[in-house]
Amino acid sequence: MPKYLLLKHYRGGPEPHRPVPPMDQWAPEDVEAHMAFLKHVNDMLEENGELVDAQALVPSRTWVRYGGPDAAPVTTDGPHPETSDLVAGWFMIDVDSHDRALEVAAYVSSEPGPGGSPLYEWIDVREVMAGPPTED
Repeated sequence: MPKYLLLKHYRGGPEPHRPVPPMDQWAPEDVEAHMAFLKHVNDMLEENGELVDAQALVPSRTWVRYGGPDAAPVTTDGPHPETSDLVAGWFMIDVDSHDRALEVAAYVSSEPGPGGSPLYEWIDVREVMAGPPTED
């Protein structure tokens, strides 16, 4: 079965489709409902045998690049300034098909936001290479 990386975006995708305030500005009950939904998704995927891993990223705008033992760390505003703080977290899933990966992404995208309304935020669905590329 192929593995897919679902990258979650909270500050819009290539084009923000509607404004959503940062989570630290949400009502506590909205944050609680949002987190409960994500736990439900984890439980559902684990029960189906489709969950490989899921992680939320710390909301930080400062990145440190490490170039090896002889290089000084370089602090930046993200790997690409235009995407700084865009990715909120990710799911790694192991599913039967690309269609199933899209189905899971659509469900995750419906997570509740402020006031309980679905966020419908951008989620990138990327197949993960199972091995090195081959020439046909």
